[in-house]
Amino acid sequence: MTSLQRREQLIEIGRALFAAKGFEAVSVEEIAAHAKVSKPIVYEHFGGKEGLYAVIVDREMRALTSVLEAALDDPTVNPRQIVERTALALLTYIEENAEGFQVLVRDSPSTDPSGSFSSLLGDIAVRVEDILSETFKRQKLSVKGVPYYAQMLVGMTVFTGQYWADRPKVSKEQLAAYIVDLAWHGLSRLDSKPQLLFEGVKARKEAERRAKRGIDAETPVPDGEASSPLKQTDLDHTLREDSGLQNVSSGKQVAQHSAEPEAEVLRFEQETEQND
Repeated sequence: MTSLQRREQLIEIGRALFAAKGFEAVSVEEIAAHAKVSKPIVYEHFGGKEGLYAVIVDREMRALTSVLEAALDDPTVNPRQIVERTALALLTYIEENAEGFQVLVRDSPSTDPSGSFSSLLGDIAVRVEDILSETFKRQKLSVKGVPYYAQMLVGMTVFTGQYWADRPKVSKEQLAAYIVDLAWHGLSRLDSKPQLLFEGVKARKEAERRAKRGIDAETPVPDGEASSPLKQTDLDHTLREDSGLQNVSSGKQVAQHSAEPEAEVLRFEQETEQND
């Protein structure tokens, strides 16, 4: 076995052990024993298990970054296609690189935070944030919540992928459909000014107002009844124009977006100030 072949052998063995047991539970002795070599060989190639682990993580990070960036590379395509493509890209990586994915999500030494899995997710979230910002601006939505929406989308997809990696009871296409269904319908029905209905200061004030009027505080506020009604943003309107999709899940026609969205937001803010 050449030096390069030996190095690749140690990487494969290390990846399998780190995936199964985590960084802390694996020793140089165990790596050498599985490779049927002496410990000095491991030290010669990587300087210890830390060096071996760093090489494995770097490879997996580059592979995963590549597939996710490729999925997000063309923001001009249909927005739903971007969501579908990204979800499938991650699930395909998990399916084809199960050990590498486990290494990334398992416990790891905190010697290089910039090269951690969380830093990768942060970078991907920034890319998603850029895409969402452009869409929100076109729809006259406030971009204040965009960084959080981006984190939600990335986190939802990644943690669902982790769960699926251990319980692959559905195909990756079906799981991607589940993820996209939840994410897409959530994005397409965003409120311009989302608020809590039952908890929080504003919700309690609304409950007090309704109690004075003799209305059950536990009953959700119907559209148009609240003293500070929200205008539902029809983000789905433009998305349907691009994709030809129709929102038929509720059996009701989605309200048309206001011809003057900025004036609508201004009216909402004025009414809120008066009521508060």
